[in-house]
Amino acid sequence: MPTPDFIIELRKSIGHSLLWLTGITAYVRDDTGRVLLGRRSDTGQWALVYGIVEPGEEPADTAVREIKEETGVDAMVTDLVSVTSSKRVITYANGDQAQYMDHSFLCSLRPGGNAQPFVGDEESLQVGWFDPDDLPSPLAESTVERMAVFRDYLKRRERGDRAAVFRGGR
Repeated sequence: MPTPDFIIELRKSIGHSLLWLTGITAYVRDDTGRVLLGRRSDTGQWALVYGIVEPGEEPADTAVREIKEETGVDAMVTDLVSVTSSKRVITYANGDQAQYMDHSFLCSLRPGGNAQPFVGDEESLQVGWFDPDDLPSPLAESTVERMAVFRDYLKRRERGDRAAVFRGGR
């Protein structure tokens, strides 16, 4: 579902006013290092898996749920990569405004789970695995930004540094 029910209910009271939301970004890697991307139906752009944390839901659980719902892939969270807030206000086509506190997670395939992606809901036009050095276009601007964070994290991780990035406002 593109817009969670709790947001639809909130919008009945607040209209299009700015809403602060907790979101996730999932960078899913397969055993060969390819990354899972979806081509969004709302923009036509390729993007990492994104989602909104439901009330009472743990952000890591949101990542696993969104990956499954959008791509059919069974994944597990391995690392918290960053927690960032954006000063950027997003205005959606219907006029709704939102800002996000994003939790970015590195994920791998769940052993014994499904690794073959398929379009799981109306949010995507296509899904697939891509070499990080040969990504499809157009890429969403937010994906370009977050891919840089993940690349930096993966380089640091190879050196034994698994510290997440915490920063505010872009």
